[in-house]
Amino acid sequence: MRSPWVLVLFLALTACPRPPSAPPDAGAAAARPGGPRLLDVGPRAVSNQTASWVWLTGEALRPGLTLTLDGEPLTLEVLDEEHALARIPAGLPVPPSPSGEGARTLRLSDDDGGVRLQVVDDVGFVTPAGLAGAPSGNEVFTTSQGEDAVLGLDLRDGGVRRFPVGDGPVALAVWPSDAGPQLVVAHRFAPELRVLPLDGGAGRTLAAPASASALVVHQGVAYLAEQARDSVSAIDLSSGKERWRTPVAPNPQALAVAGDALLVGSMQTGELETLALADGLVHGSAEPGPGTPIFGGGTAAFSAQVMNGSGVRAIAVAPKAGRALLATIGPNVGPNALRMEVSMNGGVTVAALGPLEVRHHLGFGAGVTQALAVDEAKGLVYAADVSLGLVRVLDLKKLLSADPSQALLQELAIPPPADFPRIRPEADFGEKGRAGLSLHSGPAALWLFGERLTVLDRFTGTVAVVDVRGAAKKKAALVTQWPLAPMLTQPTRRLGEVLYFADLGRTAMSCDACHPAGHTGGIMFEKTQPLRVYRVPTVRGTRDSPPYFTPASTRSLAETAKVVGGRNRFHNPDPTEAEIDALTTYSAGVLTLPNPFLSAGLPETLTLPNGQEGHPRAGAALFGGKAQCGECHPWPGFTTDAKGETRGRFIDVGTPHLFPLREKQQDPHFSGFAPPSLLGAWDVFPMLTTGLAGLSVREDGAVKVSDRFPLARAVMAYAPKHGRADGLTPQEQADVLAFVMCL
Repeated sequence: MRSPWVLVLFLALTACPRPPSAPPDAGAAAARPGGPRLLDVGPRAVSNQTASWVWLTGEALRPGLTLTLDGEPLTLEVLDEEHALARIPAGLPVPPSPSGEGARTLRLSDDDGGVRLQVVDDVGFVTPAGLAGAPSGNEVFTTSQGEDAVLGLDLRDGGVRRFPVGDGPVALAVWPSDAGPQLVVAHRFAPELRVLPLDGGAGRTLAAPASASALVVHQGVAYLAEQARDSVSAIDLSSGKERWRTPVAPNPQALAVAGDALLVGSMQTGELETLALADGLVHGSAEPGPGTPIFGGGTAAFSAQVMNGSGVRAIAVAPKAGRALLATIGPNVGPNALRMEVSMNGGVTVAALGPLEVRHHLGFGAGVTQALAVDEAKGLVYAADVSLGLVRVLDLKKLLSADPSQALLQELAIPPPADFPRIRPEADFGEKGRAGLSLHSGPAALWLFGERLTVLDRFTGTVAVVDVRGAAKKKAALVTQWPLAPMLTQPTRRLGEVLYFADLGRTAMSCDACHPAGHTGGIMFEKTQPLRVYRVPTVRGTRDSPPYFTPASTRSLAETAKVVGGRNRFHNPDPTEAEIDALTTYSAGVLTLPNPFLSAGLPETLTLPNGQEGHPRAGAALFGGKAQCGECHPWPGFTTDAKGETRGRFIDVGTPHLFPLREKQQDPHFSGFAPPSLLGAWDVFPMLTTGLAGLSVREDGAVKVSDRFPLARAVMAYAPKHGRADGLTPQEQADVLAFVMCL
């Protein structure tokens, strides 16, 4: 039985990278005695993709001061003599480099030594996402997120055209309207949908929630998932009016239409929900639980120990069969007598639609299934594996049967272009059970049109065209690959991206498997010492807060990349120094997302997920004073791990030590928890090291969502040891929560 001490926190992780990096403490040089000066900034790195706010500490701060970034004035909002926040504009230029980073300096005056701010060049780091096709079948579209564009690829001649769109395009779909086909684009940072005629005519902009994560268009209505408030909304594309908006399970990442219902998949809980298309009412929900059958892979013997699901990356529907297919890393196996930990088993989960029920999971034992396409007429399913560079062909009837173990028909490798650099020498691939060269391609999205399957390759920036006429006879064949955009402007960072997603050792483990897209993936039973259920931490922004793991076992991002990277592969083989450097560089560039609740600065009021109204400015004063939050989460990094002199302190603040599920099969050893950074807390679910702020255990051993506002429980339930919320009035409690939601 394999028992990796593994990844799963691949980055509970990360740290101050070696190169590029900011100093551990971005302190100020000597300034004029008594004059205003900056002491520190958090986060210490920002993306140039969009505008963002940073938090500042200093001395003698006052309204009216001029803050500059390398001489250019910025918007500064002073809260008191020691605290402020500033808006960093989008589009900051970064000199070309393999890592894609550059250092800038924030100052209040010529006498102020200032503080360093790293700028990560996401504008120049092409990240294609999503795939949609024209009704003619001759053109496919994908987003280019950093440069705020949609790319259209002509499948006949490889020509590429660009559509400028809003801030952070993240999802797209084609609407075959009566006026002609139109492209609908949702955005991560802009509160809008763009509707663009494919013939190049004038487009429209419709109001929509920002923080979009998924989009599907059906019969003239755009169904949009967003992760700031964890909701799905229906927007009429003709009138622009919102028909309804419904709260859903945390971090909705996948949508699909099935008859008169909308299917919604949660990345944090593995939950699948059905909403009525007409009014958004939730009709049902389901996820794997104790007894869910698992076929194939290393977790097949552990169905009785399943505690919940894993993130739903994509949904495809077989309407005649009444089934939904989910791309996942498999049911989440909890504590067990054999101490089998870290239960990734990428494959396809099958759910019945009426009534909604998860039937079983087919695991491939290696890789991460990222996208799905169904041809129900021909009885075939196509599954893209982002970590192995494969497109798998499955027999639909066998996949839906009581024993799907023989459903796999073919594995088609999508090779990288000949001139794309390799993470290791070519002789190291395809031997000793390792993955082949195709892991460099990164198939991340599929579009099926007739007998042609188009595949978006995230890392190489190509679209592969596959002839699937012979797929039922295991003869699907790659026809051609078209390039979309230059992908090697930051070569070290690009190879680090490949390494972050790759499953070279074919163990089913990759950084992305536990930390999807650099974020958190719920909870897992993992880590040999001490072995128990932990919340999987986000990678975003963790470059600023070493050490990592509980208790601390790695003290830099580079050390983590070496130790965990080798164990993920079962040391088959150990990573080279070049791999460690590349993975370090890429992980350092996974940054905390700009806060969606800060637009023009700290808002006067903020509506909390529980419906209360909080006042963030009042909450800021309480945070460092009466509530005593700042003792463990001090400005501006909002964790003691952000500064060298307070780093690595493991404490007991009265929060639960152990997840209450089969405790005798968990290691109860406790030496304290590290205070996590609160930057980006608005998008973290669940909370606490155990995940018990947001999740709970039923009598049958199933883990379920108990609170969709985990921050409130984390702050309120464990005082007086975990802060002093017990000494606050109800309004003051709401104010503190509102402030933390703005971090």
